[in-house]
Amino acid sequence: MHPEIEKFFRERGQNIERLSSNSKAAKDAIDFIVDTAPEKYSYNFTWMGIPIIQFPQDMVAMQEIIWQVKPDLIIETGVAHGGSLVFSASMLELLGGNGHVLGIDIDIREHNRIEIEKHPMSKRITMIQGSSIDAGTVAQVKEFATGYKNILVFLDSNHTHDHVKNELECYSPFVTQGSYLVVFDTVIEDMPGNFYPDRPWGKGNNPKTAVHEFIRENKDFVIDESIPQKILITVAPDGYLKRVKA
Repeated sequence: MHPEIEKFFRERGQNIERLSSNSKAAKDAIDFIVDTAPEKYSYNFTWMGIPIIQFPQDMVAMQEIIWQVKPDLIIETGVAHGGSLVFSASMLELLGGNGHVLGIDIDIREHNRIEIEKHPMSKRITMIQGSSIDAGTVAQVKEFATGYKNILVFLDSNHTHDHVKNELECYSPFVTQGSYLVVFDTVIEDMPGNFYPDRPWGKGNNPKTAVHEFIRENKDFVIDESIPQKILITVAPDGYLKRVKA
């Protein structure tokens, strides 16, 4: 690497370290999420024409991870409109090779399936309809994943503690050393009390509480704090888990 580029990354690291101790910026980031949630800010974006219900900051982080890890299989729980599947598939297309995306959802709605299947990136996408934690679904995923060498996992389905903890136990074995298991919507724990009155999840019962329990029990993964520290506005604080042991 050229010395000037090394200098850039060194300075960037110092900037992120300073940012990590900026409590006002961290509070402002949460305030932004709280203030924009009623207008469904995360619904405002598409990827290659398909709605992707994510924050742009997390999309950039996902791009960095995919480019760094260079997976040949990305497993995603939670399909919705399919924007995340198309996003992952497009990154694999840029990487070249035969990389594939496997999406799992308990209810893949017909109109969404049609849009995904007619998309140019559909050649890299396979979908399984079923509960992500059902033994039969996990068995299908295991069979599909056979032969893949470098696997990345995104979890973004039901956000209750028990469901996410179950997903972590089911899907963490697929993640290869050096790759990531990303758990979305951990930010629920940081939102005001009773912020989700019509949902089965909320403070004390959400993906972040599941992640913390999982990390206490599983020493093969660590929370990569540098990612939320640098993007600040994220739905996944403490949700970027890196596999450090095989």
